Amino acid sequence: QVQLVESGGGLVQAGGSLRLACAASGRYAMGWFRQAPGKEREFVAVISWSGGSTLYADSVKDRFTISRDNAKNTVYLQMNSLKPEDTAVYYCAASPGVIGGPSPTQYDDWGQGTQVTVSS
Repeated sequence: QVQLVESGGGLVQAGGSLRLACAASGRYAMGWFRQAPGKEREFVAVISWSGGSTLYADSVKDRFTISRDNAKNTVYLQMNSLKPEDTAVYYCAASPGVIGGPSPTQYDDWGQGTQVTVSS
C-alpha cells in the first residue's frame, strides 16, 4: 500500500494560483482527481512514472500543470487562472500502471484530500 499525503490547498480568489503537492514513494503513475459537493469524483490530470507522459481533463487544460520530482518522491499540480468551478476536494492517487489514465478504477491508493476553494 502506498502512503499518499497531499498539501497546498486553501482559499484563493478567482484568477489566482495554487500549487498542490503529493508525497508518495514508489514506482507509480500518479493522478489528481477532484470532488465537489454533490458531484462525482472527476479526473484532473495524470503523469507517468517517468514524467514523460501527461494527460489533462479538458476543463483544466492550459491552466493546470502536473509534474513530479522523483528524487523528492513528490508530485505537483500547479493550478493557474483558478475559477470558482475549480472548488473541490483534490485527491492524489497512485496507479500501478506505467502511464495511468482518467478512470478512478485505475488507481489503487488515494490520499486523504485537500480542500481548494476559489472565491468569485
